[in-house]
Amino acid sequence: MTVTNKEIAQQFAERLLDIEAVSLSPDAPFTWASGLHSPIYCDNRVTLSDPQIRDLIASGLAELVRANFDQVDVVAGTATAGIAHAALAADRLGAPMAYVRSAPKDHGRGNQIEGRIPDGSKVVMVEDLISTGGSVLKAAQAVEREGSTVVGVLALFSYQLEKGHRAFEEAGLPLYTLSNYPTLIEVAAESGRITPEQLATLQTWSSDPQAWSDAH
Repeated sequence: MTVTNKEIAQQFAERLLDIEAVSLSPDAPFTWASGLHSPIYCDNRVTLSDPQIRDLIASGLAELVRANFDQVDVVAGTATAGIAHAALAADRLGAPMAYVRSAPKDHGRGNQIEGRIPDGSKVVMVEDLISTGGSVLKAAQAVEREGSTVVGVLALFSYQLEKGHRAFEEAGLPLYTLSNYPTLIEVAAESGRITPEQLATLQTWSSDPQAWSDAH
């Protein structure tokens, strides 16, 4: 289940829209790398270029850790998009940081985990964007194979798709995000960035992205 602080979620959504890290185009959909047509495109790497939102990310992720976990020994980012955000959070917490590759290296020591995660550590994973959750959950499995426990996942933004909800429930891992799709389109509508008709289109997409894509 995705859990967010409503005030932070609204503030962060506003900033994502301001810096165009998230773009909404219900009338001329984007095409994702998967081929799916979507009325939203999210590029959270843009946040790294903005000092104010970078500070918001660092403090927001750190607060999610403090509020939701009794113990976190290591903050681990997913390669590559989660690395910088994990580093920001770890620095704010004064905690060790590592990152997890999508697969072991094919040279050197063949590491999949870069940095040190001592055996028995309690680890929180950091990702930039959650759609189905597949990437970060695979990274979490890699951490647990090495003898540590992943206590939860943090992310900047979640599309809150049903497939993602099911994946986290099956993995038994809580997910906490700074903001999410329902909040973002609500903020966009309230600020006049989209019309009521476009809001309805955006709401339809989230209920069944594949069907929406096929129709567009």
